[in-house]
Amino acid sequence: MKIFITSDSHFNHKNIIQYSNRPFKSVEEMNEEMIKRWNDKVGKDDLVIHLGDFALGNGQQVQKIKRKLNGTVMLIVGNHDHKITRRAGFMIINGSLRIDKFIFSHRPLPKEEIPVGLTNVHGHIHNKESFNGINVSVEKTDYAPIELNELENMSKNQKS
Repeated sequence: MKIFITSDSHFNHKNIIQYSNRPFKSVEEMNEEMIKRWNDKVGKDDLVIHLGDFALGNGQQVQKIKRKLNGTVMLIVGNHDHKITRRAGFMIINGSLRIDKFIFSHRPLPKEEIPVGLTNVHGHIHNKESFNGINVSVEKTDYAPIELNELENMSKNQKS
């Protein structure tokens, strides 16, 4: 089993294409391409920690997207993850999650809230650079989840 990280996929969110300058002509193209890129990397038995803002839509629409994706999805609730999204069968985490030397959250944590020795991995800010951590919004990861070891390399490069 491999562990992957991603954030801010915003499946079914038409306006995100313009807001975040995504390279897609339609929400259908965006959904299809991001599902393809996800499944090209993530296997059936892998774990994906999604750092929030998974999808818009009704329960059936969100579940339809989730069923097309490989792996088990653990969702850290983001500001666009409404009750419908939360009921789509995810493992749900409210707040943050700590694994090894990383603290995962939807929004960037203020520097004073990041424990010494840990790196904050987050989404929420889409195309923007992170000042206190690593931004894994899909705009920063070629619209696909990244493997945990890639994150470790990014963290080492950031500190050097």
